[in-house]
Order: sequence, then structure tokens, then C-alpha cells
Amino acid sequence: MAGFAVEDMFLKAVTAHIPLGQALLIFGLTGAAFFGIRAKSAGETLLHPALLSRPLLIRSSFEVAGRLFYSLAVALTPLSTAAAILQATPLVVVAGAALLFGEKVGWRRWTAISVGFAGVLLILQPGVEGFTLLSLVTVAGMLGFAGRDLATRAAPPALSNRQLGTIGMAMLALAGAIILAVTGGARMPDPTALALLAAMTAFGIFAYNALTIAMRTGEVSVVTPFRYTRLVFAMILGILVFHERPDALTLAGSALIVASGLYTLSRSRRA
Repeated sequence: MAGFAVEDMFLKAVTAHIPLGQALLIFGLTGAAFFGIRAKSAGETLLHPALLSRPLLIRSSFEVAGRLFYSLAVALTPLSTAAAILQATPLVVVAGAALLFGEKVGWRRWTAISVGFAGVLLILQPGVEGFTLLSLVTVAGMLGFAGRDLATRAAPPALSNRQLGTIGMAMLALAGAIILAVTGGARMPDPTALALLAAMTAFGIFAYNALTIAMRTGEVSVVTPFRYTRLVFAMILGILVFHERPDALTLAGSALIVASGLYTLSRSRRA
């Protein structure tokens, strides 16, 4: 989660130098090459038949949607706000894990996660002007990521994390290509943009690999609470780098989210 927050920071910064779609396209192609080289070095094929299985096709579709919409939100809204809306992801993931995979989630964990969601609403302060079009873009990205995580859990065991990383980054490049095709304006990156792209790619690859391992090997309802920490990292980076100033309700909501996540984790370990 820390890696994703830093990746978002560099993504937001690099869009001041090159278009968002171009940044995502370069990031995705570089990441796909990295995971692809690792897969080939391990003797794995990049065109595994399982890539055309239903779970992988669903995962790829959600990956494109999540990356496309959430990247737009990061570029166009305050980093802390986009991260706050993303914290609704655990509700969707845990509900999906219970319905699709039969994972047992007790009433105490459901209550704690609901309190976390209340914290998200406290941050958003929904009202007449609470949910703008950009807020809905972030919600669409959140749903995309939740679907991706659930589909990752159902991914065929025959595929390694390296192969999943390759296809995931390829979908990120596709999302960038879609945005660039609509907006246009690609240009040669200057040295600053190249440095930001390199940093974004490094942190993004690290975070993506870590999340894939966690979602494939850990119980979803145990892993999911850690998503709440992304909000804390994003808020700190938003304040220090972009001079954002979260209000009292945002800070209170963040405290609720972190507290509920930690409680949910403690209940999962007792189960």
C-alpha cells in the first residue's frame, strides 16, 4: 500500500510534464517487459493457454477499468480525496470473497468494516455537492480494483505471479493507450519526466508484485484491512508534496478507517 501511494504521487507529478495516457502507456509497457523478462528467465511461457481462461479475461477487464478511472482521479483530484474513496474497496472485496469463495466473515468483522466505510463517508461528506462527476470516476476505479483482486484470487494456479504481473501491466498500457487515443497530445519526455516515470515504474512494480502475492496466498478478509493504510500514506504525501490540507472531518474519518482495519485484522487472527 505504501508503494502504491508513492506510485500515485509520482503519477500525479509527471502529468505536469506529459499527458496522463502517455505516462500510463510507458509505465505499463516497462512493467510488462520487467515481469516478462522475469517469467522467461524462470522458463515460463508468456502466452500460456490459461491467459484466455474466464477468470483471467474478467481480471484483465477489471484491471483496465480500475487503472483507467483511478488514474484519472489521481491526476484530476486531490491525492488524499482519491485515496479516501478507494478505501471502499475492502467492503466490495470482503463481500465478494464471502459470496464467491465461501470465506467465513463473522459479524464482528462485518461491523468493523462497516465502521471503516462510515469513516470514508465522513471524509467524503456527501451532500448536495458531495458526489461530483470526478467522485464517480474514482468510485468506478475502486470497483475495477475490487473486481481485479477477486479475479486474482480465482486465477488458475498454473499461472505464476510473474505471468500475472506481465498481463496486468499490459492491461495498464492498454488503459493508457485508450486515454491517449481520446486526449492526444503525446510529446517527448524531458529529463524531469523521465526521472518521475522511472520512480513511478519502480514503486509500481514493487507494489503490484506484493499485492499479487498477498491476494493469491493470504485469506482475502485478512489481507484486505491493510488497504486502509494506503489512505494514511496518501494523506501524508498529499500534505508534504502537494500542500493539501485535509480538514478535521477528513482526519477523523481516517482515524476511524485505520482503527476498524486494525480491529478487523485482530479478529481475523483469532479466527
